[in-house]
Amino acid sequence: MSQIIPIASGKGGVGKSLLSANLAIALGQQGKKVVLADLDLGASNLHLVIGQRPGKASLGSWFTDKNDFREIIQPTDYQNVSFIAGDSQIPDLTSLKHLQKVKLIRNLKNIDCDYVILDLGAGTHQFILDMFLLSPQGIIVSAPAVTATLNGYLFLKNAVFRLLYTTFKKGTPGRAYLDELKKDSATMQKLYIPQLIQGLAQHDPQTTQTFINRMQQFRPRLVMNMIEDPKDADRASRIKSSCNQYLGLEIEYLGLMYRDMLQDKALASQLPVVVYKPQSLLGQAIYRIADKVISTPPHEFDTDFNPDSFNDNFQEVEDDANEDFNFRLSGIDDIVSSGSLSISELAEMIKTQQYEITQLRKENNLLKSKLIKATQQGFKL
Repeated sequence: MSQIIPIASGKGGVGKSLLSANLAIALGQQGKKVVLADLDLGASNLHLVIGQRPGKASLGSWFTDKNDFREIIQPTDYQNVSFIAGDSQIPDLTSLKHLQKVKLIRNLKNIDCDYVILDLGAGTHQFILDMFLLSPQGIIVSAPAVTATLNGYLFLKNAVFRLLYTTFKKGTPGRAYLDELKKDSATMQKLYIPQLIQGLAQHDPQTTQTFINRMQQFRPRLVMNMIEDPKDADRASRIKSSCNQYLGLEIEYLGLMYRDMLQDKALASQLPVVVYKPQSLLGQAIYRIADKVISTPPHEFDTDFNPDSFNDNFQEVEDDANEDFNFRLSGIDDIVSSGSLSISELAEMIKTQQYEITQLRKENNLLKSKLIKATQQGFKL
């Protein structure tokens, strides 16, 4: 059975695709059979990192033509590495229907290889979170910049809440308790996972124990990229501390990668760094990460956990959009409360967050308008 390794980032531009491509090739060089999948739908460019010419076989063609999934798993020039191209023609993840997502997940799980590496899009869309939760050992890529650190923490926070809601399904006493808390979003955002667990245990002890078990199984791994000074690595301990304190989540430190100008040269040559110059600082860092991946025993969530069974509807889309907005605010609160930020870092973050919150408001309004339109069409039918 193949081991799925989802690779995500809360923020774009931190080297997620760089790690995905080079890790796949490094594992292949060590005799592991690897399938690298570009799941950054709507912004697919992983083929450029590995120098793969885009062909007709892609996820987009599979969704539309409904052909055999094995036909879109294409060989590459690299030993033991195959590639599934994404499709930049897919406009956004919200256009992906639930049944399409379920079908994709089932096919990814059935690939015959040692590792399936999923290069996910940046952000916290439901599709991305569900792909990340296909394994309890997903990799989150961050960087020392304050906004990258915050977004890395926010991604993991969203993943934990996604795990929470997939565990406490509709109709359970715990879900009723959560829905009641959500009526006061300000109170909900101030509650940390350890506090929520205490309340949930009183209303739904059995499901709460299931969630506790899944949180113990959930061990995401962190890679810090673009390190310029050894002190930059301290950001990793800040994320770890915040995750432990506010989310009750233990994360593992998989490794760090120093900023290396060879990265730009390799990309311009459409060659992965481990091929362009394997002895480089960046190349050696990726090999160390690959060694840790191989040496870490794989483990899975319990057999009853199945993210592809969680059916999304229009109301949940709207709820998630609003939760994303609230998480932006609460995430800043968490980091500030932990004393991890200086005044100058906080000022830099506020400027960036003001812009991102404005964008999220626009996205929320767009989703609401789609919801209203869909509801009106339903009434007409």
